[in-house]
Amino acid sequence: MTGAQHSYPTQAVVLAGGQGSRLRPYTDDRPKPMVEIPGTGTPIIGHQLNWLAEEGVTDVVISCGHLAEVLQEWLDHAQLPLRVTTVVETEPLGRGGGLRYAAGSLPRPDEPWYATNGDIWTRFPLREMAAFHHERDAEATLALARPRLPWGIVETDAFGHVLDFIEAPPSPYLINAGVYVFSAAFTGLLPVRGDHERMTFPRLARERRMAGYPLPHGAYWRAIDTAKDLTEAAKELSAQGR
Repeated sequence: MTGAQHSYPTQAVVLAGGQGSRLRPYTDDRPKPMVEIPGTGTPIIGHQLNWLAEEGVTDVVISCGHLAEVLQEWLDHAQLPLRVTTVVETEPLGRGGGLRYAAGSLPRPDEPWYATNGDIWTRFPLREMAAFHHERDAEATLALARPRLPWGIVETDAFGHVLDFIEAPPSPYLINAGVYVFSAAFTGLLPVRGDHERMTFPRLARERRMAGYPLPHGAYWRAIDTAKDLTEAAKELSAQGR
């Protein structure tokens, strides 16, 4: 579909409430999306907001939790490229409940929306993903990544001779990349409390109302879960001149 035939989402939710315990000590005094990848000068959340704005998003709702006040203070002083609202859960709602609660603050509830996990550093054409979602008439579309394995692999022939050693090859499997396009109606399918990946997503998959969008070749994607991820991301982004 072309842009003349349908409109692209202009609103998004960023899930930024996790504690990031595996990233300590970086997350002792800040939420995980406020961690900066060395050499970039930008926290993860800042990168995401810039990327969303470049893709036509004008309004973002950030779902906060752990050390929410640190993130909110940064937002108050940052030069933001779009309008940002923050919401804080007064009680744990689970990932699906938190997503639904945040979506309740989107300015245009009758329009589709993006969502992204607050701990990923990625860049790819979001509007192409939105067109893919529209063409398949899906309620939800997941971006799919093929991360590199954390180990080297050994190639052998049928007889058992070692042929080659390959360092950190791409995984043979696609994974949920933590970036989504949702229809306006999707909000009502989310649980008020609980995990949408165990409740809503399996049901949509069974009903063939969910699509998976493989990230384009060459698109950068990394989840920032550990200190090693920070180091590896810094090396990769430096090599790419970003």
